[in-house]
Amino acid sequence: MQRFDTAREAALALRPDRPVYAFRPATLESDAKAFLSAFRGTTAYAVKTNGEPMVLKTLVAAGVDAFDVASPAEFAAARAASASARQFYMHPVKAQSDIRLALETYGIRALALDHEDEVAKILRIVRAQDLDPEDVTLFVRLATKGHAAYELSKKFGATPSAAVELLQRIDRVGFRSGLAFHVGSQVEDLSTYERGVASAAWVRGRSGVELAALDIGGGFPAAYGRDPKRPGPPTPEVGELVSRVQTEVDEWGLGDLPLIAEPGRVIVARSLSVIVRVMLKKGQRLYINDGIWSSLSDAWTGKITLPATLIPDPARRRATRTSEPKLTPFRVYGATCDSVDVLSRPFWLPDTVDTGDWIEIGHIGAYSLALRTRFNGFYPDEFVEVATPFETVEGLEGFAATEPRRGMA
Repeated sequence: MQRFDTAREAALALRPDRPVYAFRPATLESDAKAFLSAFRGTTAYAVKTNGEPMVLKTLVAAGVDAFDVASPAEFAAARAASASARQFYMHPVKAQSDIRLALETYGIRALALDHEDEVAKILRIVRAQDLDPEDVTLFVRLATKGHAAYELSKKFGATPSAAVELLQRIDRVGFRSGLAFHVGSQVEDLSTYERGVASAAWVRGRSGVELAALDIGGGFPAAYGRDPKRPGPPTPEVGELVSRVQTEVDEWGLGDLPLIAEPGRVIVARSLSVIVRVMLKKGQRLYINDGIWSSLSDAWTGKITLPATLIPDPARRRATRTSEPKLTPFRVYGATCDSVDVLSRPFWLPDTVDTGDWIEIGHIGAYSLALRTRFNGFYPDEFVEVATPFETVEGLEGFAATEPRRGMA
């Protein structure tokens, strides 16, 4: 992997016509350590967020010793990064063959569920392998409601009353019992965590079952871009955020339980950017060589505002100007022939942007690599290492704006 001080330096040296990912291991290590130092429990990094080997190995070097995994591929990725790290199999709905693999080959002893049939699946395999149920902890996942960019409880989670019955059944069978909830992804309303903790406290009190641990899930927000005309409140700082959640745990009487968290975005988002090239400029439309089917799925949903900065091509001759560049909203189109390959939010960039220039799109470390496809034959897979954080770029950089789509060219 070639190394550069900044992404701008990389773009000008390589002059790439294909997207290039700029990986910042120092930023990743710093953000991982910030969460580890703030959270008093076990930090199980959510591999689904970004399971690239270089990312997982950097996290292990930073002190992460546990992973939240959901599939055999993630079991293997976590094991390759660290043979000694604990794995928490927190996907609530699992194939029997995957349960067998988790228990037998990977020695996983913590699994989540939200339905009695999952208990039966796991019990059959535990008995077939002659395992002691007391060595296995089954976490009952609670359904929670709140505000998140991506809300998850519409798909998973038991109601509080059903969770009470599940805990009691798990306890009768002989498994160790835990409670878990996951408030969603990119949660900036911290009252959402309070509702999850309150529900867990209610279930614990009604069930009468001794709990082995409480898993508070993920959802911890990462910093992204802001609209230059309508800036919103800043993203909560990780130490303050985690402290407030832990205070809720204590105030609801759950402070005696070992805690587990499954952070993803908050740790890995800032560690990657992508350098894309403007293939064509049509008025206020920019056609770039990446898109929603590659690195920019978050920019399609409209839930996340990605920051962006212009890297002008110095080899391009430009018209003489008498005025300073100004930030202008541009509709951004992706590389594929698919007509839906359009970013939901415009990028605010200097009005001097033109065909052949590069744009560095920051804070894409979460989900961008995991969700990229090979649609239309486009699949960015080139990486460079960059030392300087994205935020240190100076000058008229630009933003991914939160302006509505109406009124754009």
